[in-house]
Amino acid sequence: MKLNDDEKAMADGRDGPAVQRAMDLLMRYGQALGAERLVNTNNVCGTVSATTPFMRDFALSKGGMDAVFSEFNLDSDEVVEIPPVKTFTSHLQLGFDPEHAQMMGVSEEVVKFYRKGEGYIAGHGIQLMNTCTPYQVGNIPTRGEHCAWMESSAVVYCNSVLGARTNTEGRESTGAASLTGKIPYWGYHLPENRLGTHLIELDVEVTSTSDWGLLGYFIGEQVQDKVPVVRGLSDVPNLARLKHFGAAAASSGGVEMYHLIGTTPEALTLEQAFGRNRVVQTLRYGEAERRRAYEQLNHTADDHDVDYVMLGCPHYTIEQIWEAARLIQGRKVHANSALWIFTPRAIKALADQNGYTRIIEDAGGVILSDSCSAMSRAAPKGTKVVALDSAKQAHYLPAILGVQAWYGSTAECIDAACTGRWAGRYA
Repeated sequence: MKLNDDEKAMADGRDGPAVQRAMDLLMRYGQALGAERLVNTNNVCGTVSATTPFMRDFALSKGGMDAVFSEFNLDSDEVVEIPPVKTFTSHLQLGFDPEHAQMMGVSEEVVKFYRKGEGYIAGHGIQLMNTCTPYQVGNIPTRGEHCAWMESSAVVYCNSVLGARTNTEGRESTGAASLTGKIPYWGYHLPENRLGTHLIELDVEVTSTSDWGLLGYFIGEQVQDKVPVVRGLSDVPNLARLKHFGAAAASSGGVEMYHLIGTTPEALTLEQAFGRNRVVQTLRYGEAERRRAYEQLNHTADDHDVDYVMLGCPHYTIEQIWEAARLIQGRKVHANSALWIFTPRAIKALADQNGYTRIIEDAGGVILSDSCSAMSRAAPKGTKVVALDSAKQAHYLPAILGVQAWYGSTAECIDAACTGRWAGRYA
């Protein structure tokens, strides 16, 4: 791997042992990927915290959060002192919401450790966004900007909607990037790898957020880790629909980038989306494909008694909280069910200010932040059947929590929370 003078100096220890180990990790990582060089980045989104029991025990026995960062972010057996980050770095979602720890089955002792970790993270210059949707709360890279992001749903949004450039990174590479401002130049950092491969022709209208989840789930399953190009949209989707679409495609497949003709920034025309690439395959998405995606997402469920409704994967927008509040206002969550809505902490504050939190809490629901049921492995006690408006959660949660999952619209999920029964159907 070719290094410039600044990179060589960091690798030789100019900026201290932590940065030296970060450079060693990035060079080994880049060489394994076949990258010829590194690229500058000033936008990192990753994980530093130690909210799992194993990492908490490791921190307590090995030397605190510096030990956690050394081992799990820098692949260093030796504990080194970690300096403040060099780049703009935001933190992803965590293992639980500290404001609702008891409800999520988390002890006060764990919360105290978590608060110490927050101080460490903030003290090192890392932004405590604590969300899988950093683009909602201040981390909005510009088109063409090189980033180093974790979280599949955030990566596909970053590449596709914002036109920034990142691969799906891990805890190690983002930790190293935060200390060096470097990341291997490969994958979706290269212009030629961002061109479309598969053409998706729409034969049905795709309008609602649940429609977009179904389309994403179909596409991910079909193209896996390639770059789909969608043609035939009648309406421009909003943030929430694009968020759910990308998350679904990244869950059923490994999509990290897509193009919507006339909507996403690198696909104003079909020719721009494909560039020099030839279309590998043309797929049609019609009524049969839509129904099949719906049936796949609901295949784990047969019990219509719903114990738990989870909304907010990826984390809800303020528009989605507003919609949920309108749908539930004047109603009550059923005695045998529960409603949890997950959103970034900053958006939770806005929901509080606008009165949406009060409406939802008066109905018997709760708004949580910093995590979700997949990350926390937490659900109301005794949950066997869950209702979701997220294709991503419907894909993952049955395996993670051993539950049945119904997938449908937000309105159908709110109805399930208030009646305790799933009445949604394919339409």
